[in-house]
Amino acid sequence: MRLVGNISDIKHKRDSNNAGIEVYISKIEYITYKKDGKYFQPFDYEVELETPLVITGDCLAQTSNSQPKEGEYEFNVYEKVDGDYVLNPDKQLSLTTTFVEEAGLTVLTSVYYTVTVSNEEFQELKRKGHKERVAKKGKKR
Repeated sequence: MRLVGNISDIKHKRDSNNAGIEVYISKIEYITYKKDGKYFQPFDYEVELETPLVITGDCLAQTSNSQPKEGEYEFNVYEKVDGDYVLNPDKQLSLTTTFVEEAGLTVLTSVYYTVTVSNEEFQELKRKGHKERVAKKGKKR
């Protein structure tokens, strides 16, 4: 995980001027909801990426939730489709930063990127991840 640029420049409205801000994501959490009796229960699956996913600031807008604590940010994620930016309600990005006074730097402390998927996609991701782990384990021997 890595941050390039000033994340506090991103406001509640998506802005193309924030394209210079980059968030490098090394882990994605996939979430699905399955019915368990009367209620839907969340299930998650984390995938560690070999090559980081880069999301630029022009694809982000702060959520309009209540005031977060200092250094905590939540973003809606937009995707570029045919030159237009379209909000993807299934993707969320949350991150936490800390200001180090001695160095005068803002440091990224955590990144939480979630993607909500259907039950079928969720099962396919888990199968694919299991096959990859088994293949890696076999190569080590």
